[in-house]
Amino acid sequence: MTDDTQRPLVVDLDGTLINTDTLMESLMLFLKVNPLRIFLLFIWVLKGKAYFKHQVAERVDLNVASLPYNDAVLDLIRSARDAGRPCYLATGAVHKYADAIAEYTGLFDGVYATDSATSVNFTGKDKAEGLIRQFGEFEFDYVGNSSVDLRVWNHSHTAYVVSASSSLSARAADVSKHVVKLDAPKRTLKTWIKGIRVHQWVKNSLIAIPLFTSHQFLDVELLSLVALGILAFSLAASSVYVLNDLLDLESDRQHPSKCKRPFASGAIPVHYGLALFPVLLFSAFVISLFLPLPFVAALGLYYLLTVAYSFKLKQVILLDTIVLAALYTMRIIAGTLLINVAFSFWLLAFSVFIFLSLALVKRYTELVLMMAKGETKTIGRGYHGTDAPIVAAFGCAAGYIAVMVLALYVNSAEVLELYSNPSLLWLACLVMLYWISRVWMLAHRGQMHDDPIVFAVKDMQSLVTGIVVASVFFLAT
Repeated sequence: MTDDTQRPLVVDLDGTLINTDTLMESLMLFLKVNPLRIFLLFIWVLKGKAYFKHQVAERVDLNVASLPYNDAVLDLIRSARDAGRPCYLATGAVHKYADAIAEYTGLFDGVYATDSATSVNFTGKDKAEGLIRQFGEFEFDYVGNSSVDLRVWNHSHTAYVVSASSSLSARAADVSKHVVKLDAPKRTLKTWIKGIRVHQWVKNSLIAIPLFTSHQFLDVELLSLVALGILAFSLAASSVYVLNDLLDLESDRQHPSKCKRPFASGAIPVHYGLALFPVLLFSAFVISLFLPLPFVAALGLYYLLTVAYSFKLKQVILLDTIVLAALYTMRIIAGTLLINVAFSFWLLAFSVFIFLSLALVKRYTELVLMMAKGETKTIGRGYHGTDAPIVAAFGCAAGYIAVMVLALYVNSAEVLELYSNPSLLWLACLVMLYWISRVWMLAHRGQMHDDPIVFAVKDMQSLVTGIVVASVFFLAT
């Protein structure tokens, strides 16, 4: 039997060395270029999994430096190398990705991966047989993370289990005398809540604005209808958030705050996300069955536009911010259709400009962070660092136009029909002027959250501003 100090350490890749799956990652990049490519996948998979993997890999390059590596596994490999033990990477991933990761980490003496020439998918039984031929039965230690690795652990000396599941460790103990458990990302309820971005649901409260501006907020039936509408929109929005995160894995990992998102960090596997986003969409559809058809149509249009934004529109300079403003305004349009009241030109005009300003704040903040890191171009966007001043100019202008629209509304004939003391509304104009100016001042100082809506919800002065504006409109009634 091989001496402990000389026994090879063999490490799996997907879900073990990295907290993600190279096939899933490459699939998302493959489909991001053109979603219609999905039909090619059905053809390739009929020719076997190994062929399927290689066809995707030929068309997609992974940024291996940005992948979420498991620190516990890296420490194990480094300790083994320090002890003079040979270390090998053995994975069902294709050689292209495995070799790149081995070269990047500089921790492996050799690589065993899925080979297109033999059409063998190097997992499970095939991996076990290959490692036995290379090292001998019980003459190697193996690090894995899933039930498919049980076939390998059955023939290894020591089974290193990278999993938060105690049941997998117990099953490994049934087939191996020596079992060592290593840390893996734990998925708690908080992880899932972050994954579907429940904190973003506050944006869908915009659906209720037409209920308040039409002075029908005491109607219990309409309140119930609006509550269902907000829930349907929230689930649909979360569906797109998940899809967007799956498409933006690489760029999110290079962002100072987005890198902590569950999918980017590997806390939630990519394949879970692929199952999650259609479930959320279906749930939204089920709820929408109880809502008016015009609202459902608005929800469907919102979803399609958001998907288009995720795949392509967000890459187009300036159009991305206009689309974001439109998506916020569509919530107000949906709320109007939900309670079947007339559209307010003033409300929609104000919405377009105020949310355009906030969308530009979002981009400006990203540019400020990018320049602070010494970068010149945003990843996945069309902006350059030198665009920051003009983006700020556009944003300030849009914010001030929104306040001007509000001021014109205060002086319009429509106000006299809804408010007994319309002159009080001028105070709302002044408060909004202060708030949007402060938002841009904080953004200029680099003190703005990368999502201004989240900032507004958490910032005490913004909350006070909202309460003051709401109180002014109430007192003016």
